[in-house]
Amino acid sequence: MNTIDEHIQKDQSEIQTAKAEGNDAKVRHLTEELHSLEEYKDHHPEDKHDPNTLELFCEANPDEPECLVYDD
Repeated sequence: MNTIDEHIQKDQSEIQTAKAEGNDAKVRHLTEELHSLEEYKDHHPEDKHDPNTLELFCEANPDEPECLVYDD
């Protein structure tokens, strides 16, 4: 995906497909991902790129060791 909006639309479409198939596990996974994407978009309205998994994780958990940035 090129933009976060495209990723959000894709997840919304896949959620509907998974619901129709009765795939509850996929629905839960995509719903969580969609929530993370929407939260990221709310906090970074000027940023249109599609965030990767680490960016989404660090948005939700900024104090985790893998998310800390140290200045020299």
